[in-house]
Amino acid sequence: MFRCPQKTLIPSRLTPVQPSARQSAAWRTTARAAVYAVALLATASVPALAQEAVASGVVAGADVAVSASGATAPNSGAGNDFAARQKVLDRRTAENNYQYAVAQHNCYDTFFVNHCLGKARDAMRVVQADIRHQQLALDEEQRADNARRRDEQAALQRAKDEADAPQRAANEAQSAQAYEDKQRQHALDQAQRQAEAPQRAANAQAYEEKQRQHALQQAQREGEQAQSQRAANQAAYDKKQSDYQKQLDEARREGQQKAQERAQKAEHFQQKQEDAAKHKADVEARQKQAAEKAQQQQQQQQQQQQQKPQAQ
Repeated sequence: MFRCPQKTLIPSRLTPVQPSARQSAAWRTTARAAVYAVALLATASVPALAQEAVASGVVAGADVAVSASGATAPNSGAGNDFAARQKVLDRRTAENNYQYAVAQHNCYDTFFVNHCLGKARDAMRVVQADIRHQQLALDEEQRADNARRRDEQAALQRAKDEADAPQRAANEAQSAQAYEDKQRQHALDQAQRQAEAPQRAANAQAYEEKQRQHALQQAQREGEQAQSQRAANQAAYDKKQSDYQKQLDEARREGQQKAQERAQKAEHFQQKQEDAAKHKADVEARQKQAAEKAQQQQQQQQQQQQQKPQAQ
């Protein structure tokens, strides 16, 4: 179907140049995907309770009631239920964001996309401003309620302090009396100590004298013990020296005896060496004589063998 050209001027929010059909389709597809992502993010950020409220129409009914009254009036049974009212404002904020995301998504299916997006943004901002106004009012009421509670607590504390004032005065008087009693007792103790000071000085002097006597006796005993210990040490040293001299003499005798034994063994070894040399010389002489005798016998046999052929 042929569409007639636009007769009115294009608003400044719209693009002055219309793209081609293919470019418009591609741009709308990309924009739609982006809006889908924004809608999903907005939906994910909305609590499950807010989504159920959107589905059931509870939030819409609350918006209508708030818009009709112009301010958030507390329920007759709930009183200043700030938590419930804050919950309603949070739901309205989530619903506003969600509706804005849905409107953005739907705008990409229209011809005047930018004009549709501007209207959706304006509607979202109107609701957002109303929510902001109610949020400020709620915060102010909460601050006033907190101030009232603090004043009540301060008044209760003042009343309690006034009621406890006689008891505190009695306690303070009792504490003062106890302090005065302690001071008097301390003064008495100080006077008694001053009166007993000469006796304590005499006792200290006697104790010091006893300590000096004990030190002298201890030194005397230690001197006697040291003298007896020195005598015992000298006797032990003398005995040790005597034993050492005996061991030294015994070692010398054993050394001389071993030296004599070594000399005898050396002499005996020398004699054995000489006997062995003599025996070796005798054996060599006998071997030489035997060799000479064998040689003579061999010569005689050779001479006899030479004489036999001549005799024949």
